[in-house]
Amino acid sequence: MELYLHLVSPPCRAVYLFAEALKIPFEFKLVDLFAGQQHSEEFGKLSIVKKVPVLKDGGFVLTESTAILEYLVQKCSVADHWFPADLQQRARVNEYLSWQHLNLRFHCSKVFLLRTLYPFVMGSEVPKEKMDAAVEDMKQSLNLLEDKFLQNKPFIVGNKISLADLVAMVEIMQPLGTGVDGLEGRPKLMAWRDRVKKELGEKLFDKTHEAVLNSSGLQHKMQNNSELQKLKPSLLKYFR
Repeated sequence: MELYLHLVSPPCRAVYLFAEALKIPFEFKLVDLFAGQQHSEEFGKLSIVKKVPVLKDGGFVLTESTAILEYLVQKCSVADHWFPADLQQRARVNEYLSWQHLNLRFHCSKVFLLRTLYPFVMGSEVPKEKMDAAVEDMKQSLNLLEDKFLQNKPFIVGNKISLADLVAMVEIMQPLGTGVDGLEGRPKLMAWRDRVKKELGEKLFDKTHEAVLNSSGLQHKMQNNSELQKLKPSLLKYFR
């Protein structure tokens, strides 16, 4: 089984962490987003979507991180708590996975992209009002994560970690790489983060996030990458 990944991407980190933590055998295939490899003809033959992560299991190719995670759960017979068989507990996991795309994921990614990609694409720092609005949207999503999904439980579904916790955590780490700590002043979420890290393995968790936490290194890599420079015109639409 092959996993096509780039660990600056939160969905890729979720898939990678899950496979590594549960010792699922796979071959790591790097798709360097900064080199534009996702747009290469070779990668396009694998996935017309031209995004990571991608799973290739024999002749079977699967895109979308949540679909990949659920596939791994069912293929590899992992512990039930990751994606419970119980109807209502599984529904809770799916509820979070459905909600997060346009909420926590969207808003955490926007903060990260404004702080890292905006200066590269636009040639200037992001306007303060735009940055403040993005951070406020992220805070509102974090409020919902805490008040609706986590509440007073150790993990989102209850007493044990699930795919929901994993997917949430990698997104929260994204803005941290730019110096924006969404968990500051949120002791309940900070304690939850520590529990998630412990369940996954702290060394594995920290190593997986090394690249994204080095935002200055990311910016240097972008400025000195001729392939990424070619993508500037197509990236302008995200910030206009």
